Amino acid sequence: MSTLVHWLDIAGVVAFALSGVIVACRSHMDPFGMLVLAAVTGIGGGTLRDLILGHHPVFWVAQPIYLWSILITVMLAMLGFHHIHRLDRRLLPAVDAFGLALFTVLGARQALDAETPVEVAVLMGLLTGIAGGMVRDVLARRVPMVLRREIYATASIAGGCLYVLLRRLDIDDAHAMWPALLVTLILRLAAIRWHWSLPTFAWVTTGGEEGDARWPMHRQRPRVRIIRPQRSRDEASDDD
Repeated sequence: MSTLVHWLDIAGVVAFALSGVIVACRSHMDPFGMLVLAAVTGIGGGTLRDLILGHHPVFWVAQPIYLWSILITVMLAMLGFHHIHRLDRRLLPAVDAFGLALFTVLGARQALDAETPVEVAVLMGLLTGIAGGMVRDVLARRVPMVLRREIYATASIAGGCLYVLLRRLDIDDAHAMWPALLVTLILRLAAIRWHWSLPTFAWVTTGGEEGDARWPMHRQRPRVRIIRPQRSRDEASDDD
């Protein structure tokens, strides 16, 4: 089982590193920029998780194969640099979804193995899954995927909760990982395909615009309303 987890972890690093390369190419970065974005995306979340859990040294220091995986991913991507721009714009969120699903489950697993409370395990799964991508998008001056309206963090939380629940029911680790991974992945891919999103809360004033002389102040009543968000043009352009 440990061998399977190890290779799943490497697969997650490669998936996130590839998403970093794609963002770097679309942001017109040089090879060093590609390597930086690939690295922070691939190992950023896991590094933060290990530091919080007190694991020293962090995983990529103890096992440099993770660094080599990132380097090889970047080198192979550079060979196909001219093809990356031609890829479908949905490839980036799809690759990111695979990394999110893998790292969510593996992060929660690491936390449970460290005997943390279940709430902390779910949080560590979320942190492992989203932290690297957030740094990647900030460095590339993009709106982080976790802050967009489509379901992202919610998918990670759902998968993490399912994994923790199955482990607490004494279900074998291998049998607990796959359902949680699939739930996270399916939720995220469905959100990408059909633009699923959670409702937002907005503070609105009823009875006319605030300051409108035609509506006396006593008739202007502030209300909190739940608004179903629509996919904006800015978000759509960020995917290109």
